[in-house]
Amino acid sequence: MIRWLHSEQDALPDTRLALPTGSDAPGLLAAGGELTPDRLTEAYAKGVFPWYSEGQPVLWWSPDPRMVLMVDEFKLARSLRKTVARFIRTPGCEVRIDSAFDRVITACAATPREGQDGTWIVAEMIDAYRQWHRRGFVHSFETWIDGELAGGLYGVSLGRMFFGESMFSHRTDASKIALAALVCFCRDKGVPMVDCQQRTGHLSSLGGREIPRQEFERRLTLSLGEPRIRDWTYHLSTWRRLVPPEPHHAAAKDVG
Repeated sequence: MIRWLHSEQDALPDTRLALPTGSDAPGLLAAGGELTPDRLTEAYAKGVFPWYSEGQPVLWWSPDPRMVLMVDEFKLARSLRKTVARFIRTPGCEVRIDSAFDRVITACAATPREGQDGTWIVAEMIDAYRQWHRRGFVHSFETWIDGELAGGLYGVSLGRMFFGESMFSHRTDASKIALAALVCFCRDKGVPMVDCQQRTGHLSSLGGREIPRQEFERRLTLSLGEPRIRDWTYHLSTWRRLVPPEPHHAAAKDVG
């Protein structure tokens, strides 16, 4: 039985009650309720996230296993490493944090996804995460080229945990550059793990892997016990652990 949440006062059930592998909706934990910053804070602190389509009630998920990216296991392929290094060196190319959050989440909602009809980032969800962003718990990492937003991602930060939500690209590899920037930022801030929710081949190629839900929740509890990040400014020096400085070459505006 899936529990129905009637009001904000109804707590999310224990994640062990989520539908198991082999069921019609593995990982589905509960349905109903409203998307509010308080409800989202409760959910993410338990490792639960909303995922549903237009016309459906809010659906709450806790999959087992869980896809994560350990930031020290991030794989930067040679071609992407060259792209990132070129991006760092090129005038007019920069990474920003939270300078255009509304544009990022809107672009993520509008980006077609292979195998998906429509978007799960529905209007209600955009509104809720905008409110949560204004409280300082949702952040965007943005790739800018010559003053234009070329790509980016957004996600949730609680304690020393980052929950990746979605990304988009208007230029080749722009979202991957934003992800590499996020990884560098997490390493500098002592964030060991990025939640990726569900497995994709793309995330696997970048070093993501599945872990049992119990292990995920154990790691999550440890990260939530750490003080939250207060400084969300981004510095060029954060790249250096990922891409060592190289001799300067001619600038190239094409990110791809």
